[in-house]
Amino acid sequence: MPTVTPQALTRTVQDFLSQAAGAVVLENGAVAFDLAQSKYSISGEYNRCLLHLWSAERNAVRRVLDAEIKNGTLRLAVQRLGQARPSKLEICRERDRRSPTARRVVRAAYEQKLRRTLERYFAEFKITKLTGAMDLEKSFGPVYTRGVMRQGRSVFAVLGVNAQETQASIDAALTFGILWLDVCRRAQTANVLVEGLKLFVPNGTSALVRERMANLNRDAAKWSLFELDERHDALVEIDCADRGNVATRLVHATDDEAARERFKDSITQVQAVLPNCEVAVLSAAEIVFRWRGLEFARARLGGIPGSFRSTEEIVFGVGAEERVLELRNDDEFQQLAHCLRDTRHPYGRRQHPLWRLRPERWLESLVAGDVSVIDDRLVPSCRYSQVPAFSAADRAMIDVLTTTHSGRLAVVELKADEDIHLPLQGLDYWVRVEWHHAREEFPRFGYFEGRELSSEKPLLFLVAPALRVHPSTDTLLRYLSPEIEWEFVGIDERWREGVKVVFRKRPEPSTRSEQELLSRDAS
Repeated sequence: MPTVTPQALTRTVQDFLSQAAGAVVLENGAVAFDLAQSKYSISGEYNRCLLHLWSAERNAVRRVLDAEIKNGTLRLAVQRLGQARPSKLEICRERDRRSPTARRVVRAAYEQKLRRTLERYFAEFKITKLTGAMDLEKSFGPVYTRGVMRQGRSVFAVLGVNAQETQASIDAALTFGILWLDVCRRAQTANVLVEGLKLFVPNGTSALVRERMANLNRDAAKWSLFELDERHDALVEIDCADRGNVATRLVHATDDEAARERFKDSITQVQAVLPNCEVAVLSAAEIVFRWRGLEFARARLGGIPGSFRSTEEIVFGVGAEERVLELRNDDEFQQLAHCLRDTRHPYGRRQHPLWRLRPERWLESLVAGDVSVIDDRLVPSCRYSQVPAFSAADRAMIDVLTTTHSGRLAVVELKADEDIHLPLQGLDYWVRVEWHHAREEFPRFGYFEGRELSSEKPLLFLVAPALRVHPSTDTLLRYLSPEIEWEFVGIDERWREGVKVVFRKRPEPSTRSEQELLSRDAS
């Protein structure tokens, strides 16, 4: 076997991680780092390949001895510093590491468990068509078990997800539940009324789904959410009627001018290498540099060891990779900046990773530059991008938060590619903004200073390229609460050259609920 050089190992690890933004790092079979929240650096100096991983909770340095890529997983033979015996480290692109066979076994067992639970708790109903079979034409995969409950002429759509699926799959269950409800309504005969959806999620995982379900149209369907404890076969119904109980908190707006003054030397240094790059303030102690939406460097204040004083440092890298800018790696920083400049522009090489990375951030940078391109009611100079929106389930970022000329808040959610979850993700952010707005927190937390905000509920703008709108989007939007004033904005596919609106869609006025219409048809 040829000798594996440290330089070759470094390239292998770098290439893999550059295409694995949401990967997880496993050591001894347990998740040690989630690269969605962690950082890493790779060094091939001194004839050694060193992988440094760190997060808010822990820090690890491993010397890489060998590397193998198999089935989407990078398997590393590593050595802890100070130890002679090598160990194994795995970096997985997919968070669900189970084999296809193991997934099928778990899902088949859940299907039977869900059937027994339904027969026990809903004895008056007949359970039919309970399946997890794939139906890609209707966007259904094997993750969710779906079926129908019938009592006389009354029918409910049923959808459940087992406890071994990822939290992201559980959070997405309502999207597929709505689509399944719509399929059931279209498939039933005229003498049957599909009244609504009964959704089953694992015990202790319903927070985000509950918030979403609380803001659906209750005239269009009856919505019920349950947590199923698979170990004890216990079923608990979750109250979704209280729309005021939202687990979210707002962070204070940062004084941008003061932060830019504090980091003026770093800004000068970075912009000397890449003029006209975007500078965004994250906090009083940290700013980021982006090129067409892609972050490539940060300036931050860090403590000096053994002192109470702080020092300013610049780190650089794309994605989770991060290195402190020093004299010895200044050439690498300049190469990265120049590569961004030469590649990430509307007419750059589409196959290049730097051109393809973070398309939504690229689109966001264009919209944030002049939000009035989405709607002329929006104020171009009065907007915030990447606003932290904390909830019980996640730490998300609102793409753009702005106001109309009349002072009405507006949430802008952007997608650069086809995404089935766009309507409900937009709903998430609208719910959080509306909750804080109702409590008059935005002025108290330093947002929209000197501007009087309207008491009206926020607007919701959903933006995507016209040819990349998921076919299910219309169905999902139809079931949102009528209190949510939304607008879908389709933009030209060549948005990198400039954002141009090609169509708009708003809720259709209706005097009768869908449920009333179905009842009339059934009779």
